[in-house]
Amino acid sequence: MKTQLYSFWRSSAAFRVRIALNLKGLDYEVIPIHIVQSGGAQTAGEYAKKNPNRLVPLYTNGSHTIHQSLAIIEYLEEVRSNPPLLPQTAIDRAWVRSVAMDIAMEIHPLNNVRVLRYLMKTMGVSTEAKDTWSHHWMILGLESLEKQLSVDTRVGRFACGDQPGLIDICLVPQIFNALSAKIDMTSYPTLMKIFHQCMTLPAFIDASWEKQIDAEGLNPFTPPQE
Repeated sequence: MKTQLYSFWRSSAAFRVRIALNLKGLDYEVIPIHIVQSGGAQTAGEYAKKNPNRLVPLYTNGSHTIHQSLAIIEYLEEVRSNPPLLPQTAIDRAWVRSVAMDIAMEIHPLNNVRVLRYLMKTMGVSTEAKDTWSHHWMILGLESLEKQLSVDTRVGRFACGDQPGLIDICLVPQIFNALSAKIDMTSYPTLMKIFHQCMTLPAFIDASWEKQIDAEGLNPFTPPQE
């Protein structure tokens, strides 16, 4: 049975897994789950039975299912070791995981669709206030990432060395979100250098928003002109 990934074109978490699958050279079928229309297709029906936390992504392989993007990526790393997404030493792996978690567990959840929907629909927050909330947490996180990566000697062409890995997989979707939110990225030269390097690779390009079968919009990133 073909590996399936339940995904939404703009979901940062699903984007991470698409990149990882592409880097590993694994074949998979994307099954779109629209997380916005009618309150979100992930909240009811067959999908909610498959994934009780009612989020995307969901990875399935035969009778096995895994939710949570970082858990899926760690699984892929264990079953397909090449190319590696984590460095060789324990201390470097811990550092990579910590930076990836800064993105996936500190920045992203505060800007998640269901959080922003709750702010507006339940708390009565205005669109302007919702955007202020979103931008605040995104900028705070980006500032922290820039400070860390701008001084760490492990940073090379990519966030850890000269091959793409777990940090890059988490960073690129977050920068997509920031660009879409019209955040000024000039304060984050290290992050943008890594981002531009990633966006020369087919694994990242093919995982991008506009490349998805359920895409409803364009890529917010415009490649620099030659």
